Amino acid sequence: MAQDKDLIENRDYTLLIDKSQSMSTQDQEGGKSRWEAAQESTYALAKKCEEFDPDGITVYLFSSRFRRYDQVTSDKVTQIYAENDPMGKTNLFEVLEDAIENYFQRKTAGKTKPNGETFLIITDGEPEDRKGVIRLIIETSRRLDREDEIGISLIQVGDDPKVTEYLKALDDQLLDAGAKFDIVDTITMKDMGNSSLSEVLLRAITD
Repeated sequence: MAQDKDLIENRDYTLLIDKSQSMSTQDQEGGKSRWEAAQESTYALAKKCEEFDPDGITVYLFSSRFRRYDQVTSDKVTQIYAENDPMGKTNLFEVLEDAIENYFQRKTAGKTKPNGETFLIITDGEPEDRKGVIRLIIETSRRLDREDEIGISLIQVGDDPKVTEYLKALDDQLLDAGAKFDIVDTITMKDMGNSSLSEVLLRAITD
C-alpha cells in the first residue's frame, strides 16, 4: 500500500466524463444508467484521492461542448452531476486538448507533481474527430520527457464493438503511427468482468 500511496500522492488526476446522450442508457434492465455509474465512480475516485491530496481532482464533463471543474472533492460530486444531464455528441478532441494543454502550462510554471498526471476518460461513444484524437495523442507523446509522465486511460462503458475497436487501436497502434511513447491504456466492459466502474477506476490509478 505504501507504493500506491506514494504513486497517488505525487501524481495529479484528471477525470474526463462523456455526458453525450447515450450515457443515459441502462445496460442491464433495472440497473444503473451509464451516467449513474459514472457519478458513483467519480465520487469513489475523489474520495480516494483526497486521502492524499485535500485539494481534490480535476473533472471535465464533455459532449458537444465541455465544462471543467477544478479542485473537486467528494462532497462536490453530487452538485456537479445535478448541474448536468446527458445530451449531445462525443467531442473528445476539444476536451482532451484543453486538459493536456492545462498540464503543459502548469509544467512550465513548475506546478505539476513529480510523478506527472493521469487522464481517466469514461466514454461510451466514438469521438466525432477520430483522426484528431489520434494526432493529439501522438503529438502529446512527443512533448514528454519520459514515458510515465502522462498516462491516458480510456474506460469504455457500453459494448459498442466499433468503439472498442477504435479505443483498442489507440492503445495498440500509436507507436507504429509515430508516437514517442505508449501512453494509452484501454479498458473495455469485457476487461472489467464483474468489477464495478468504481473498482476499475481505482485500479487504474494504482496500476
